[in-house]
Amino acid sequence: MDDHLEEEDTTDLLPSTSSFPRTPKIFDRFGSSSSSDEDFSPSSSSANHQNPNSTSSNGVVKTASKKLDYMIQFLDRKLSKVNSNNSSNGGVVAGNNSPFPEFVGSGGGAGIFRLPIRSAVRPDRPPCVEVRPHPRRETQVGRGLRTIVCTDKQLWSGGECRCTGEARPGDEMTARFQESAEVASEVVCMVGDEGQRVVWSGHKDGRICGWKMDDGRKNGFKECLSWQAHRGPVLSMVMTSYGDLWSGSEIGIVRIWPWEAIVKALSLKAEERHMAILEVERSYVDLKSQVTINGVCYMFVSDVKYLVSDHSTAKVWSAGVFSFALWDARTRELLKVFNTDGQVESWLDNASLQDLTTEDEMKMRYVAALKKEKPQASFGFLQRSRNAILGAADAVRRAAVKGAVGDDNRRTEAMIVTIDGMIWSGCSSGLLVQWDGNGNRLQEFQYHPFGVLCLCTYGSKIWVGYSSGIVQVVDLDGNLLGSWVAHSSPVIKLGVGSAYIFTLAGHGGIKGWNITSPGPIDNLIRAELSGKEFLYTRLENLKVLAGTWNVAQGRASYDSLISWLGSASSETDVVVVGFQELEMGAGVLAMSAAKETVGLEGSAVGQWWLDTIGNLLDEGSTFERVGSRQLAGLLIAV
Repeated sequence: MDDHLEEEDTTDLLPSTSSFPRTPKIFDRFGSSSSSDEDFSPSSSSANHQNPNSTSSNGVVKTASKKLDYMIQFLDRKLSKVNSNNSSNGGVVAGNNSPFPEFVGSGGGAGIFRLPIRSAVRPDRPPCVEVRPHPRRETQVGRGLRTIVCTDKQLWSGGECRCTGEARPGDEMTARFQESAEVASEVVCMVGDEGQRVVWSGHKDGRICGWKMDDGRKNGFKECLSWQAHRGPVLSMVMTSYGDLWSGSEIGIVRIWPWEAIVKALSLKAEERHMAILEVERSYVDLKSQVTINGVCYMFVSDVKYLVSDHSTAKVWSAGVFSFALWDARTRELLKVFNTDGQVESWLDNASLQDLTTEDEMKMRYVAALKKEKPQASFGFLQRSRNAILGAADAVRRAAVKGAVGDDNRRTEAMIVTIDGMIWSGCSSGLLVQWDGNGNRLQEFQYHPFGVLCLCTYGSKIWVGYSSGIVQVVDLDGNLLGSWVAHSSPVIKLGVGSAYIFTLAGHGGIKGWNITSPGPIDNLIRAELSGKEFLYTRLENLKVLAGTWNVAQGRASYDSLISWLGSASSETDVVVVGFQELEMGAGVLAMSAAKETVGLEGSAVGQWWLDTIGNLLDEGSTFERVGSRQLAGLLIAV
């Protein structure tokens, strides 16, 4: 009975739709659609008035008819694709509204010239969850995400600006989320404390903020604790096995915030928050001052960008771009300082530091007891000269290391500690280095020529994010298990939580990958999604108008623009315009290059052309500006 009704409904629709083209339908998995069949079937309304009892049956028939229409569209696409591949002459189908035949270019076949895979499910990578689809570039100016951290049930992200509590442009398709209240400066790093149920965020202005994991049930939630931790930005943070919070900043500064002070501050009430802030700010331990004697620092003085806690051996690793320092998490003593090659640099053990401190104290007491100006001045002059010479020598050594040819590719860009107690670091050259718990370099691997930007581990697997947008999976022995293109932008951060590996791209998109990928389950999901492609895909015919203009540093009149785009734009769905020679000269090129280095682009001339084209196309009502890019005198807009 149902099949018969479906055939009758389809037959009745055919004569009514032959006079004008059908609008494309958008499938909804709940049975609704953006276009209704009642507009194309005049007899449906009268039938409902004649027999009110048949309303429910007609609804079932219409829903089944819609699903059948989607299946027919899917089959038509498959048949048209086969016909286009089999046809060699490529003739144009008759009819004014018929699209041009599809053709595929040859392409280069490698790298960026490789032909894209035209499939709803890509066979060359595992299926993923789109947590935050790629937002438009214009919506991320001053609002980009910079880091993520995962807890047992939540995914936290930190960005450049404050959160507004509303759905911002670019987040229309993002998964449901809550936003915090206004934050003074950009978030640089984040770490989760499962014991206290707090997420700590380090900011560019040197502040550390604590956020309760269970308080983010509504927009506008505020931090539970915040204090000024450093004068410079907080570049890295880590929680040790003893509950202490370690933070790193510029010029080698590492500070420890004891567990006792943090717990006491979190236990205070809201009206006692100022007391908590003072209590925490006074409780820190400055590790750099402990290893600095008479102005000489016996550890590296570069920015502490990475902090890793090895819970199995109770040690903490602090790292810059070319140096590492190994600390005891319980006694907070400096154990070792070494470079990226594993060679031990100038450092002293704890006994030597104590002896040197005792000797200096004895000298100072002796000088104070004599109370003679001449020996005291002589001693101070010699000591200052010695410190100046050592400081100059250290500065020359660091400058030589940074300026050496090829050493820039050995910069450390990421660090993690695995379950077997090994330390893995990634370099800007794509090199992966394995270290043991004592700071000895064991082996190295290289599977990709682009730089490593982030690392993540769970169980016996290590995930590596590269600047090319590729994600690789490596086991604890260094064997490559899988590799795929995760984003079209560099993968800047990785996080693991709730059986997923989350990747944050430079453009702000976030994807979740199953923790078992690559594996057999990927093939099962891929086959199931491919078989139901007609349920979540749609077919639309769009007319695209593309035009280019060499304006030769001039500005066109309104009549010229109307003759160029005005007559044809009313019948098109997408308009793409490109301009050449908007501005010329070496100064324009230099200014454009300078803007690119700081993430800016565009000019007053380019903005004039964008506004003029927008007014011509009635921007805001008829057309919407999707995006634009300008490089010196070249401009393209959609």
